[in-house]
Formats: sequence, C-alpha cells, structure tokens
Amino acid sequence: MLTSLGIIFGVASVIAMLAIGTGAQQEILVNMQLLGTNNVIIQPVVEQREGEIENEDEEFLVQRRFTPGLTIEDLHSIQRQIPFVEAVSPEIIYDTQFIRSGQMRSGKLVGVNDRYFEINNFEIISGSNFSSMHFLDAMPVAIIGYGVRTRFFAGENPIGNKIKAGNVWFTVVGVLQERQLTSSQIENLGIRDYNMDVFVPAESILLRYGNRAVVTNRDIQQEQAAQSGMPGMADTQPRERNYHQLNRAIVRVTDNSYSITIAEIISRMLERRHNQVIDFEIIVPELLLQQEQRTKRIFNIVLASIASISLLVGGIGIMNIMLASVVERYREIGVRRAVGAKRQDIQLQFLTEALAISVTGGFIGIILGIAFSYVIEITAGILSIVTLGSILISFGVATAIGIIFGYFPAKRAAEQEPVTALRHE
Repeated sequence: MLTSLGIIFGVASVIAMLAIGTGAQQEILVNMQLLGTNNVIIQPVVEQREGEIENEDEEFLVQRRFTPGLTIEDLHSIQRQIPFVEAVSPEIIYDTQFIRSGQMRSGKLVGVNDRYFEINNFEIISGSNFSSMHFLDAMPVAIIGYGVRTRFFAGENPIGNKIKAGNVWFTVVGVLQERQLTSSQIENLGIRDYNMDVFVPAESILLRYGNRAVVTNRDIQQEQAAQSGMPGMADTQPRERNYHQLNRAIVRVTDNSYSITIAEIISRMLERRHNQVIDFEIIVPELLLQQEQRTKRIFNIVLASIASISLLVGGIGIMNIMLASVVERYREIGVRRAVGAKRQDIQLQFLTEALAISVTGGFIGIILGIAFSYVIEITAGILSIVTLGSILISFGVATAIGIIFGYFPAKRAAEQEPVTALRHE
C-alpha cells in the first residue's frame, strides 16, 4: 500500500484536474450559447475627441463633428448592404418601474424586434412572438421574462393581461423560458438578468418613452441654460446628452468564420455613416471566448502535467521496491529455476507483481479522484465534470507505468543463475 501511494494520488490528481478542466470548457460553451456563437455586438460609447492645447492651463479646443449616433437605420443598412448577415436586432433600454395588482418592482424595459429572441437563443414558452402589426402600429404589447411572470402573475395566465411600465400599460403576448444565470456570468460576460426584463417593440418604446436621436425643445432649453449659467434646469442633468437611439445592437452572421471580417466591415460602414466620429465599439463574443478557452486549455495542460509527476514518482517507487524485492528473494528465484521454471516465468512473476501494485493503486486513485472532484466543486464552487475519458487515461497511464518500471526489476530477476541464486544468503 505504501508503494501504491504515488500511483493512488497521481491518478486521483489527474482525474480531479481533468474534471476541473472539463468543467471550465463546459462553462465556456454555456457562455458562448448565452452570447451567441455567430453574433457581433455593437455598443455606443462616448465619442472620441481631438483638439489642440494652447497652454497647460487651458482646455481642449475641440472641433466637434455631428454624428447621429447608433440608430435603427444603421441596422437596416447593415442588413441590406453586408452579405452573410442573417439577422439584426436593436436594444433600447429604459429603467422604469413595473406595477400590477398593488405590487411594484424596478426593472428594465427593453425595445427589440421580432428577431431578437432568435438571435439570443430565447425560447417563448407561452404566447407568441411579436407580429409585423405590432411594429407598424407601435402597439403597447410586451413579452415578459420568467421572473416577471413569477412576481406579478403567480397562479394565473399572463397572456392577455396587462402590466404597467412607468405610465404605460402593456398587454402581455408572450412569456420567455427561464434562463439560469450565475453571478459570475452576469459579471464576466456583461449581461443582465433577462428573467426580470419586459420586452416591447422598439417602435413602441421610441414613441411612448422618447427618442434620444431626436433633439427636442427641452434639450435646447437645457443646453441654453447650461451655457448661460442659469440655475435650476441646468443643474438637473449633466451636459453630456446621450444622443444614441440604441443602447446596443446585435448582428447575427450566417457563419461564425465570417464574424471578424464582418465586424471590420461594420466598423468602416458606421464610421462613414457617423461622419468619421468613432462613437461606437464592436465586440465579437466568440473571439473573446475562444481566447478564454485557449488560456484555460493551456492552464489545464499545465495542471495535468504537474499532477502526472505524482504518477512518475509512483513508478519510480514501484521500481525501487521491486529491485529490493529481487535481492531479498534470490533463494526463491534459485529454487524456482532449479525445479524447472524458465526465465520467462520468473520475469512474468515479478512483472505481474509490479502490475498488480499499479493496477490496485489505479483503482483506489479513481475512487479518490472522483471524490476529490465533488469535494472541490462543493467547497470551491468550481464546476467539475468527471468523464470516462479522464478515468481511462489516468488508469491507462498508471498501468503503463507499472509495466515500464516493473520490467527492469523483472528482467534482472530472470537473469539470475540458479546456482548463484541458491548460494545467496
């Protein structure tokens, strides 16, 4: 058993490390499904400014160019002009309060189109998707997340009922399937809890909640008040106005191999449409996740290699104990040879003993490795998945080490002459 410890802990370590690596790969695949493997995301940003400084105490002399910001028309142009674009969808987000039956909760009202749910791999479990009439007439209809249904429509069918968002009543036409999200996914992927969102047609939210791409009299009055230094209205809002009509835009391509190329084309198109103002950024989720996957794969290889050292040490321990066993059993070898045992019989005997040690240690290591994986998952909160492949690999390596490191002692035992072995004290 002492000789097997190296093999036991070596096999257990390899199984546990491979389980952690498989769990990490599974998390990446889940993240890719959340973000969309074929998606390209466009996000508005604060416009980049350039100018000259006359001296260190003065501000920039900025030459500002007009830009319409990120708009729905940008998405229509992308859909029409760029090949291999399967679908596009806007996101117009307003923070508001949902009210129904005396209950209130803050949440996000999201303006989208009918392709949004397909692009983001949402499933409508009740009701239906938006129709073309909902967009043409900017109708006050909504598709609610599973959490909104649980909170406001417990015990009743929400389809056809109304929910108030801000000052507008929306009729529920669909309910989304619950999407399980962890806090790490929300933080690392920059996504929100969709279960508590209410989705409405983009045209409806622009009509009823305001269109940031349109300059209103209120915007002009606030700007004039800010420039004149008048109190009151100038102090209520910051000078920088969000002029982007969209909070985010999603472009789905037909093949993810085109994602990077199409992202570059979109960048040049938007730069031209925005009068050479870079007030947007383009994110290719698959590229980010592939980089993360590559990094984790290298890390897992390093961990598995370190764990494999225990197997090597265990093999050396088996060889050492078998060499000592050969010396101690010279008389036994001599007696067996004297009564007719062949060299192959002696070699097979010691090789079988070495193999028995490694195989026994391999079986015990498999049990410990599975136990270690579950303990790590429970205590550290790291997803670990034990696969049949990891068990076969670690057990196969342990068996191979038993054969390799047991061969030299077995060969040495078989080479002993019977007369010399019988005379050994």
